[in-house]
Amino acid sequence: MVISEAISYYHSLLDDDSARENQRLLDDGQQRAGLFFGTRPLATVLRPRLLTSQQYEHLRQVSELVALASRQARAYALEDPATRDLMAFTPGEDALLEIDPGYTEPSASSRLDSFFDNDTNTLQFVEYNAESPAAIAYEDVLSDVFMELPIVQAFGQRYNVRPIPARHRMFQALMDAFREWGRADEPRAAILDWAGLPTHSEFVLFRDYFTEQKLDTIICSPEELEYRDRTLYAQGKPINLIYRRVLTSEFLGRYGDQALEHPLVQACKDGTVCLVNSFRTKPLYKKMIFGLLSDPEIMDAAGIDRDTQTTLAKHIPWTRRVKPGTTTYEGQEVDLLAFTLENQDRLLLKPNDEYGGKGITIGWETSPEEWRGAVEAAQHDPFVVQERVNIAYEDYPSVQGGMLHIGRRLVDTDPYLFGTSVEGCLTRLSTVTLLNVTAGGGSTVPTLLIEAKDADEASRS
Repeated sequence: MVISEAISYYHSLLDDDSARENQRLLDDGQQRAGLFFGTRPLATVLRPRLLTSQQYEHLRQVSELVALASRQARAYALEDPATRDLMAFTPGEDALLEIDPGYTEPSASSRLDSFFDNDTNTLQFVEYNAESPAAIAYEDVLSDVFMELPIVQAFGQRYNVRPIPARHRMFQALMDAFREWGRADEPRAAILDWAGLPTHSEFVLFRDYFTEQKLDTIICSPEELEYRDRTLYAQGKPINLIYRRVLTSEFLGRYGDQALEHPLVQACKDGTVCLVNSFRTKPLYKKMIFGLLSDPEIMDAAGIDRDTQTTLAKHIPWTRRVKPGTTTYEGQEVDLLAFTLENQDRLLLKPNDEYGGKGITIGWETSPEEWRGAVEAAQHDPFVVQERVNIAYEDYPSVQGGMLHIGRRLVDTDPYLFGTSVEGCLTRLSTVTLLNVTAGGGSTVPTLLIEAKDADEASRS
């Protein structure tokens, strides 16, 4: 099946009147379900991301290979002093990495952010969001809303359409970690992040879902935690399982020198709470993890076999820590800073530990003077330089000025991993290069799998 033909057929089912009606129903469905980032509805277009089963299987296989190799690189980085230095852990992060979480998986729930081009079938990853990936519940519920739209129902006359739910895998990841931790019989859970965040509506979706699964769950912030008599309390209730959404960098930044005395850290040290993800996920979250996975010398030392290295080279962009010295690029030794200055048209700079597009400088959208200044500044804080990847685009329908409009969007394809197993996928759209809803633009859409119906199936629809 050719995916472009399915997309064209989907768009052919819309006109101005049907687009307005579907938009109204989409808005109503999102309002009822609480599908908002802050006050902004998640979806602002009328088509879900459509993938074939073959495309999804390709995405799954490559993502799982990257996840496995990442864990090998992580283990090596924690043991080799020179490689560990490249990761640029802060003293606070080093201290938190020493805490045994009570279970083995370094990232029970994660997300790989990528561009997956339907036309060329290229798949290139740009980040590994391994610490507290958002939008799992959003995607599940948004899929339900889209599946009820008349346009999707009409499209379903010709194509089988199915969502890829993932909330159950998040629940299972929590339960698996809790059972391996094994220091209590009954879980009492909390979803932990700062109060007043625009993602609070997703915490509500998760709380309600976990409650349906018979897991008593509250939503709380770090300020609401108390630790006494070897029991952690949130809002006065004892808890022993935390679904952590608060980022380590923000936690350490907020509490400074007192962070290691915080009730959360004290409970983790004492082994009286199961924290998912644990603080040991940090090495996977650093942008420099792709520096390890694009450096043959480090991969050899980490025990990553040559066949895997060859595959990774197709999907992981060349990435290096910004610092004086030499490195390799396509097998040739180069002076890193000189190479970075001379090749801004194919490079970008990223903070080693940031999210939401913060602090990124895109070489091909920057003047030479600004680029030189950014490269100089990147030597004083932990930054990586990364090679430009092939950006994916698709046409998406929306209602603008009361009329149907079909416009070109950048498409981000972000599979979720539970351990090293893929289930579900976030899709984000944008009209600008920094494709991130957190950064203040774009749209989220559900990712649905499709296959063409045979003649008999179509006639029965």
